[in-house]
Parts: sequence; structure tokens; C-alpha cells
Amino acid sequence: MYPYILSIHIIFVVCWFAGLFYMVRLFIYHTEAQEKPEPDKTILSTQFELMERKLWYIITVPSMVFVLAAGITMLIIVPGWLKQPWMQIKLCFVAGLLAYHFVCRHQMKQMARGVFKWTSTRLRIWNEVATLFLFAIVFLAVLKDALNWIYGTFGLILLAIILMIAVKIYKRIRAKS
Repeated sequence: MYPYILSIHIIFVVCWFAGLFYMVRLFIYHTEAQEKPEPDKTILSTQFELMERKLWYIITVPSMVFVLAAGITMLIIVPGWLKQPWMQIKLCFVAGLLAYHFVCRHQMKQMARGVFKWTSTRLRIWNEVATLFLFAIVFLAVLKDALNWIYGTFGLILLAIILMIAVKIYKRIRAKS
């Protein structure tokens, strides 16, 4: 039974992250559409709002629910994992990912009301935060090693720096063209 639940967990982790990654990409396009002249701005905004709602309620939220249900089920089957340091750290990252998820929900609702507080550059950086959660969670789940989490943290910081540099380079290249 456990391998089936693990498989469901992994499948829906992939779907959840795909939803989160694409959602923020839609936020970027939606934000940039605000700079377009009318009627393009209205047409694009309407389309992005529709796409965001469908992605959120058809893929992202159900995937999150299945991930959590399968994860909790696995912890019920193997309760000893809750005593493992790697699992405790992983669950902290999962809590962070849940916070990320709900910040995205808040962003989506703000944009639907016509409130655009974040720039497309800030949204690009925000998109990379999910990448950091993905790396941390996968490495902890696969390696099951919390002893080297300090090295992992430095690795994540280095990855974050590289991603930020990539975003800045992309912004410069885009500004030139």
C-alpha cells in the first residue's frame, strides 16, 4: 500500500509545483499586460484572469490537497519518521511552501480586482522562491539527511544568488531588445 501512496504523493507534488510555477508566470504576463494600450490591456487581463482561475482551482489547489493527504497518510503508516530530523526540516519547508501557495492565492485575487502591487521583476524573483523550496524538499526526501542541512542551506543560498543574477541578466537583455 505504501508504494502506491508514495507514487500518488510524488505525482501530485509534480502537479502542484507545475501549477505554482505556471501561476506566477501568468502573474508576470498579467502584470506586463497592464502596460499595453486599450483594448489590448482589457482583453489580455480578462484572458489572464480566466487562465489563472482555471489553473488555480482545477490543477494547483486539488494537487496541493492530494499532496497533503498522501503525505499525512504516509506519516500515519510510518509515524517514526516524525522523529527524524530530516523529516522535521522537510515539514518546515513544506509549511513554507504552503505559505508561498497562499501568497500566490492572495496575489491572484488582488490582480482580479485590478491591484498590481508587484512588478514583473519582483514576480520573476518570487517564482524562483518555489525553486528553492523544490530543491530543499526533494534533497531532504531523497537523501534523508538532516546532518548536512547546513551545507544544504549554503547550497540553497548559492542557488538563490545564481537565480537572482540570472533574473537580472534576463532583465538587462530584455531591456536592450
